[in-house]
Amino acid sequence: MNWQAVRAIYVYEMTRFFRTLLQSLISPVISTSLYFVVFGAAIGSRIDQVEGVAYGAFIVPGLIMLTVVTQSISNASFGIYFPKFIGTIYELLSAPVNFLEIVAGYVGAAATKSLVIGLIILGTAFFFVELRILHPVWMLSFLVLTCVSFALLGFIIGIWARNFEQLQLVPLLVVTPLVFLGGSFYSISMLPPAWQTVTLFNPVVYLISGFRWAFFEQADVPVALSLLAILGFMTLCLAAIWWIFRTGWRIRN
Repeated sequence: MNWQAVRAIYVYEMTRFFRTLLQSLISPVISTSLYFVVFGAAIGSRIDQVEGVAYGAFIVPGLIMLTVVTQSISNASFGIYFPKFIGTIYELLSAPVNFLEIVAGYVGAAATKSLVIGLIILGTAFFFVELRILHPVWMLSFLVLTCVSFALLGFIIGIWARNFEQLQLVPLLVVTPLVFLGGSFYSISMLPPAWQTVTLFNPVVYLISGFRWAFFEQADVPVALSLLAILGFMTLCLAAIWWIFRTGWRIRN
């Protein structure tokens, strides 16, 4: 493993993050704070508790997941798409680095950015609601795994996209609706039985459920199943990236 190459890519991506702090960090934090105000105060005043947890606190894991997932995809997809757009990716491909080092640099930086944003939002939540984290180690583990998994997905989207419109297509039309319908603001036990069954086909349900369990020991699906789902998703993304670099799909041409 060429750690110098990994470090060079990682530092370059992180430097870009700190150059655009207003857009990269402050904007998502402010947006999430508005969710706390609207859902936590306005709607939370009408909904007392969900599964024994105050509604304002109940939505915190879902809001963090919503932001972390979208930011991970956005950061990773733009990070690899921009070198394709300006043509510098050929310099990267001709350098003495393999695909693991390229992925580690770009995905590592994207996951780090999302992790920082997620932790800041978590800290912000304490100003709005009373919050306890019963399993902080598992909470951090689920958060890191989610950041890395969706950064890998974002990397794939960045390679697949042929223009900036396609770069936003999957996050806006697929991922964000799945997060909203994955129990971010409600428990799937509140749905009719038929819709509960349908919702279980949404992979985001397992992420949010496991993450929420780390806070309140309340989960819509078994925690082991949540962990297995996110590890399986990460494996699929790694396999897809390996195939992309092996065949040169959307890279060499």
